[in-house]
Amino acid sequence: GNHLEQPPKNPEVRVRPLRDVQLHTEEVELLSPVELALECTWTGSQTKLPNITGFWRKDGEEIESSRRTVQLENEQYNLRQVFNIVSEEDLGTYSCVFGGEATIDFVLAGPQISEVRDKPIVSYVGDYVVMTCKMEEANPMPSTWNWYRANGTDKEQIFAEPQRYEIKNEERKTKLLVHNLTEADSGLYYCGAVYAISTAMGHVELKVITFYEPLKPFIAIMVEVIVLVAAILLYERSQSKKNPTAGSQSSCLTQGESNGSEGSSSTRQRKV
Repeated sequence: GNHLEQPPKNPEVRVRPLRDVQLHTEEVELLSPVELALECTWTGSQTKLPNITGFWRKDGEEIESSRRTVQLENEQYNLRQVFNIVSEEDLGTYSCVFGGEATIDFVLAGPQISEVRDKPIVSYVGDYVVMTCKMEEANPMPSTWNWYRANGTDKEQIFAEPQRYEIKNEERKTKLLVHNLTEADSGLYYCGAVYAISTAMGHVELKVITFYEPLKPFIAIMVEVIVLVAAILLYERSQSKKNPTAGSQSSCLTQGESNGSEGSSSTRQRKV
């Protein structure tokens, strides 16, 4: 008959005894459900008490029934606990605490997608776009990939849909093709590398614009130029209306000056 596969028994994670450091962090990468034995060793403070209180926390909260008395043995204190890590909710930071003085943190996590795209992908209404996520060679290969779209505070999974969405998975890489884009397609998209214990998430931001959008700065400059030219023309027209006879007076004076010069010339000729 069907039976549930039992997780491996008691793989142990240990840290070296702390001598001069009160805080320490150990990172543990997990791919599948496992019974995990975490063990801490502390050499104690200057005043080594024969016994101290030790306990465990998960994500800052004390784990019930984990508090116990730890005896001083071979000039050090040892605290060990087995945790059943079966789902993504069990991942997180597990901390062993010695007498409130020393803390050792174990960060349990699945593989992470380290590649982060800072700038959004920009595409146009009616066009299509290709979004890509990949897992580095140093990380294990995921069993499959999923794509999600941000929907408020939730993530809505995207499935292949003719003429709309295409998903192409290539071992360590996945591509999401979105066709017939509209402005409503703008937003955050998440790729998920699926492992037995967790899903590693990466995100891509998409911004869909109209062809008019890139022209906005140019149009704004053209409007400013047109307004400036119109203001100059109106100013010149208003100035010409204020002095309508300026041109004729100038020509009359010129003619009078000309007559005056002719008269003086004829007079000089008669004298001669």
